[in-house]
Amino acid sequence: MAAAARLRRRLLLEVPWRWRCSPRRGGADCPSAGQIRAAFLRFFEERHGHRRLPSAPVRPRGDPRLLFVNAGMNQFKPIFLGTVHPRSELAQHRRVVNSQKCVRAGGKHNDLEDVGRDTYHHTFFEMLGNWSFGDYFKEEACSMAWELLTEVYEIPRDRLYVTYFGGDPSLGLSADEECRDVWLRLGVPASHVLPFSLKDNFWEMGDTGPCGPCTEIHYDHVGGGRNAAALVNQGSPDVVEIWNLVFMQYSREVEGNLLPLPQHHVDTGMGLERLVTVLQNKRSNYDTDLFTPILDAIHKGCRAPRYQGLVGNADVGRVNMAYRVVADHVRTLCVCITDGIYPGFSGAELVLRRILRRAVRFCSEVLQAPPGLLASLVPTVVEVLGDAYPELTRNANQIKDIINENEAAFLSSLERGRRIIERTVQQMEPSTNFPAEVAWSLYGSLGFPLDLIDLMLEEKGISLDSVAFNKLVLEDAKRKAAGPQAGEPGSTNTHLDVHSLARLQGSRVPATDDSPKYAYALGQHGHYEFSPCQATVLMLYRDQCLQKEVGAGQRCGVILDRTNFYAQQGGQDSDQGYMIRLGQQDVLFPVESVHLCGGYVIHEVTAVETLRAGDQVQLFVDEARRLACMTNHTATHLLNFALRRVLGDSTEQRGSHVTPERLRFDFDTKGHVTVEQLQQVEQVVQDLIQKNEVVHMAEVPLTLARRVEGLRAVDEGYPDPVRIVSLGVPVENVLTCDSKAAMQTSVELCCGTHLLQTGSVEDLAIISERQLVKGISRVIAVTGGRAKEAREVGQCLAMEVDSVSLRMKQRITSIPEMQNLSKEVGHLTKVVASTAMPQWQRKELQTILKTLQRTANTAVKKLELQQAEKVAQILLAKYCNQSVIIDTIPADSLSILMKVVNQLCDKSPGTSVLLLSPQASGEVLCACQVSKSCLPGFSAADWAVAVCTQMEGRAGGSPIVAKGSGNAKGMQGALTTALEFAQSKL
Repeated sequence: MAAAARLRRRLLLEVPWRWRCSPRRGGADCPSAGQIRAAFLRFFEERHGHRRLPSAPVRPRGDPRLLFVNAGMNQFKPIFLGTVHPRSELAQHRRVVNSQKCVRAGGKHNDLEDVGRDTYHHTFFEMLGNWSFGDYFKEEACSMAWELLTEVYEIPRDRLYVTYFGGDPSLGLSADEECRDVWLRLGVPASHVLPFSLKDNFWEMGDTGPCGPCTEIHYDHVGGGRNAAALVNQGSPDVVEIWNLVFMQYSREVEGNLLPLPQHHVDTGMGLERLVTVLQNKRSNYDTDLFTPILDAIHKGCRAPRYQGLVGNADVGRVNMAYRVVADHVRTLCVCITDGIYPGFSGAELVLRRILRRAVRFCSEVLQAPPGLLASLVPTVVEVLGDAYPELTRNANQIKDIINENEAAFLSSLERGRRIIERTVQQMEPSTNFPAEVAWSLYGSLGFPLDLIDLMLEEKGISLDSVAFNKLVLEDAKRKAAGPQAGEPGSTNTHLDVHSLARLQGSRVPATDDSPKYAYALGQHGHYEFSPCQATVLMLYRDQCLQKEVGAGQRCGVILDRTNFYAQQGGQDSDQGYMIRLGQQDVLFPVESVHLCGGYVIHEVTAVETLRAGDQVQLFVDEARRLACMTNHTATHLLNFALRRVLGDSTEQRGSHVTPERLRFDFDTKGHVTVEQLQQVEQVVQDLIQKNEVVHMAEVPLTLARRVEGLRAVDEGYPDPVRIVSLGVPVENVLTCDSKAAMQTSVELCCGTHLLQTGSVEDLAIISERQLVKGISRVIAVTGGRAKEAREVGQCLAMEVDSVSLRMKQRITSIPEMQNLSKEVGHLTKVVASTAMPQWQRKELQTILKTLQRTANTAVKKLELQQAEKVAQILLAKYCNQSVIIDTIPADSLSILMKVVNQLCDKSPGTSVLLLSPQASGEVLCACQVSKSCLPGFSAADWAVAVCTQMEGRAGGSPIVAKGSGNAKGMQGALTTALEFAQSKL
């Protein structure tokens, strides 16, 4: 039996191809990228007992400071930081392996501008990694890596070099001799084991937090028996790093000092693209089968010569660079769009927008490809990556649609940008720099690439005012830096650091029992009753330090053995309230916020008196706030169900936030949500409220919960057991085999607090709906009394709009009266846009008001034209066939005055006209037009400037028409100047 088992294991692990790692490697029998990836995962899973995990989406979860997932370790941060909930699935991991989709563009790791210039930078890449969380450490990690590279992949040992941390006396860190000795015991020659400094061989998660020495494995592409030790870490393309093994054993504190971590972890990362390059005997990532099918597809779709792998000056016209840019960027676009990041205007969405536009520009301007090439490459990308990441296959059509729509918009912007540059250059004084403000506007508003601006200006022999532009960049960076960073810890008293967590766990301080937060009931009269909770203070936390006592007036975090307070999580705001010490009823300790960290619930409190560990306290939640959050959270589930019912089952939740005041819900959508759909969504919710469905809640094993067909779940980080919230159907019925209940009602995994019956929601009104980015919409809704108030406000505004509509239909002949009506429409438009009211009604009223505004503006212009025609007839009769007309007339506005001038010149084409109109305010309006037969000697702009200067005013315009204003005191002199100027030009 034992022999048979060994044979089965050997067959399972047998590589289905012969690895060729000799210099002749690279023929038809070379392993494919898919086989290389699969062998890595299988090696750790089957030979060394790792759990294989799927790649996390490249949209970071729970880390708003990160634009994209840029390393394999991102999804495991809670483990490294010690903040993972002890009952969560994540906390159960000991050794895992995966291939992680990564994007490095924007933020700290930004390779965007380097992509295409060389043959190894990418915005999207795959990170192969294996992890140990408090399980194995240096000996096993190095041994496994060496076994995989030399025995499975059969890479020649003499081509591999390993580095280790050589120590840093300034930090009191000695060389990592333990790691060095491991490599020597594995048989690596001493000449191939090299020490390096902090910069190369010490890895840190950030300015603070877990860190430690690392060991890197480098590969010599040349080989041939030479010793390439001198080229390691020297930037040589011949000797490249392929694998980094990080040993997390320290934590860097705020003061900069290093403290040993309570648990040691291993975090390794090996770029698949580089590994494939080695195993397929290539010198460029773009020559591997991860890219060659895409490069071939690009060639078929454009007019450029075939890709040759040229770089630098050898790459004439940047054609090969364009191939690399497009091939890399289309992979990134496919992965990001699939994972819910769409080209947009901020954060990761803005970065993706720039990636797409950079790719489009290289397609159209360098490769001379027709529009649509980029989207046409999507099926090839899916063919290359779809087996490893099946979500790409499911979303291929959506990816193509989004790329095509954004490409069309950018090509339109490019044309607009070119026109703006042309116009600006024409208006510039000779020998001046291009205005920084215009360049910044092109960059920020139209997404015009900076290098394209430089290129276009260079072609015209003009330079950008780089000093002024850099100043604008700096100001923008400062403005962004000054803003609040969403999701960052607001207090050092509520977010336990890794050492404090380790001390609590090491001292066997139990995790907080927060089950009493669900202990509430409906009383006899339909009111919710929340029972107080008695607890013991286990520890106090202040200034990142656990304490047994905190003095009066000090702000601190209070850790209790149990609590009925809800800690902020799952999109729901935390409870507030107060605690009292038993026997001291008149001393209240206000609880301002509540947070969950590593299973411990921390209550943020300002101690009004000395507070000590061991104190017995009683907890009281703010019942009104809690009930409002419960109402809005249950309403969020109703809304989620209603959106799927109306918009289709493909409508997926992208995020939510519940506060006592309102709820916010983000979701996928293929287009704009119509007025009718918003009304239908509200109606579905109203029906569920009217039915007063029972809200069933129960904790069940996570594995059992995941079998529920139609279950709605956003995040994978749920504790085990997990809480299911089901509307109208008992949880046990939902869990039965072949149950379709979750398809017919709202069933979700949720740790939030909820109403016990839907009727308590009373009402729901969607007061806002907008697209955040292409493909993702956000709705904001209110419930109960706020919803009723929103509907009442909507009705009042609808009545006001009806009133204006009726008055607009009456025959109005007075220009001031019609202008006042137009202003009223404008004011109503602003009120409707900014007032909380049902969104479907807002959209309806906005459509009506837009039509009314257009009608009012047209009516004003028509009345002004009628008035201008009458005045023009009088002046034509007064100045019969004269070549110049100069006069004063009454006119209510410059618009009317200009129309009179236009009428005169239309009816008498050879006449030049200048009219002044004194106003009650003491201002004089001026308008003029010069006959085309008098050009270029006679300029309207010069005429208006001369006249208005006489009145101490200003004017401007073109050679044909101009306008301005001045002071009434100089009007007589202005009339004389007008005549003298005209006579001198005719």
